[in-house]
Amino acid sequence: MGAGHDHGHTHGGRPPTGTAAAAYRGRLRVALAITLGVMVLEIAGGLLADSLALIADAAHMATDGLGLAMALLAIHFAGRPADAKRTFGLARAEILAALANCVLLLGVGGFLLYEAIQRFITPAETRAGVVVVFALVGLAANTVSLFLLTRGQKESLNVRGAYLEVLADALGSVAVLISSAVILATGWQAADPIASLVIGLMIVPRTLKLLRETLNVLLEAAPKNVDMAEVREHIQALPGVLDVHDLHAWTITSGMPVLSAHVVVAPDFLDVVGHEKMLHDLQSCLGSHFDVEHCTFQLEPGGHAEHEAGYCH
Repeated sequence: MGAGHDHGHTHGGRPPTGTAAAAYRGRLRVALAITLGVMVLEIAGGLLADSLALIADAAHMATDGLGLAMALLAIHFAGRPADAKRTFGLARAEILAALANCVLLLGVGGFLLYEAIQRFITPAETRAGVVVVFALVGLAANTVSLFLLTRGQKESLNVRGAYLEVLADALGSVAVLISSAVILATGWQAADPIASLVIGLMIVPRTLKLLRETLNVLLEAAPKNVDMAEVREHIQALPGVLDVHDLHAWTITSGMPVLSAHVVVAPDFLDVVGHEKMLHDLQSCLGSHFDVEHCTFQLEPGGHAEHEAGYCH
């Protein structure tokens, strides 16, 4: 590097390889086992009781099982080390898994809405007493899975996708229980497809929210909790800093925000404090105020930006 082009990294020049979801691998495995077990029970119960709501919940659990399996697979790939071609490894595999979960959830939601409408057209007799038993088992199992994933969903989009799927399952079990109670009390069979409609409608809004956050990561939008205008102000407020340009921040995967910037420093100030001290101050500023640990800074003397190719931001 020429003078004024020193780069600083808070990870010693090595890209981070850990992801937020990796710490919850064991809990995801338990949730997957619970989900698959309840799915089998609900399929049997739905066929036995001729309940669309229970079969719908089982179908959703089947999708959840696939989603949880994909989340675990993504964690496996994301943990592989970086190489010359993939300098951040396969960390973004978790985001792709979250995107795939969104597509699956939207598909399941659409399917449930369609089947519920069909059940209104062609009514069926539902054995509500049998449905109650299987729905209670499903609710209990989903509650355990929710407890296992509650903390992780705050730290990882991948885990959040799995959490939302299990949450929708739990709410679905509640809807099935309510519909069964209505049928037992009044004999009104329409309660069963109505429960299916409710399950479908619960899935869509949460999935769209997750989809929006996932697409923001893939489109390399600024991290959710990082105000770029405030970042710029903090950098420019440091002693000796004249300007900052080519300022970018994005997210590789959940828990792995990255930032880079070209910082223009007064030449006489840089000569006095030295490059190492300047880089340390910049990294401390960003790490403490914005929780961005992986930062890359290019220090430039005043006037250098005019000679750079491309454009400045």
